[in-house]
Amino acid sequence: MKNRLWEMTWEEVKEAVEVSNGIIIIPVGSTEQHGRHLPLGTDTMVAISLADEASKRTDTVMAPPVWTGWSPHHMVLPGTITIRPQILIELLFDIISSLSKHGFARFIVINGHRIVNIPWMQIAAQSAQEKLGVKVKLFDPAYMSKEIVKGLGWGLIGHGEEIETSHMMVIHPDLVYEEKMVDAPQKETPLYWVDPRVEFDTLCYVPSTLEIMKEHAEKSGGISGKTKGASYDKGKRYHEHLIKRLIEVIKGLK
Repeated sequence: MKNRLWEMTWEEVKEAVEVSNGIIIIPVGSTEQHGRHLPLGTDTMVAISLADEASKRTDTVMAPPVWTGWSPHHMVLPGTITIRPQILIELLFDIISSLSKHGFARFIVINGHRIVNIPWMQIAAQSAQEKLGVKVKLFDPAYMSKEIVKGLGWGLIGHGEEIETSHMMVIHPDLVYEEKMVDAPQKETPLYWVDPRVEFDTLCYVPSTLEIMKEHAEKSGGISGKTKGASYDKGKRYHEHLIKRLIEVIKGLK
């Protein structure tokens, strides 16, 4: 069975609904700057790679990816596209609504854009479950990799750092410019940590600002965190761990 919805005919979609037990994965990311060494589509490419591989291994379906997210703070550098949260909520709801009318009833939404995407995705998921009678699971790599990241020696989550860089070395090595990798040590911000691994007291969310991103743009080309600890081997272990976890979620829905 084909796993990519957009490569199917409508007859193949009907068959896929039956074979997959109505399970479909929606990859969601962003199109935003990721420094000088990574492409704008990094977040979406990460989500696609997980959805594509896991759906192939489990005879489930991957929906067309959502290439945009909420990225106002990254507008300081060229290429970034930002969509208002209320539009993204309606977009994800409409995607789920459309697919539910064709028989899909179990949805896994993969978030490639970390904490910034989570609020609007939660609202869309809850609304879909209440109004459409479907099941929706949100799969976030940062939350699903806490166990393995401890052993990989990576620092805290930043932007375009060794975690994203290592993963891209595995899924799109041709798009990683290693000669442009730099380290940009993160400032400690009391009571604000975006990494779910931290054990410190933290606010749930403090929006990044254009002023902060301008500083990152000037000092490091738009990244925060270390990149020089990135490697293909670490990225491979990280990727396989996420695939394993995603398959567990899929099997739980079946």
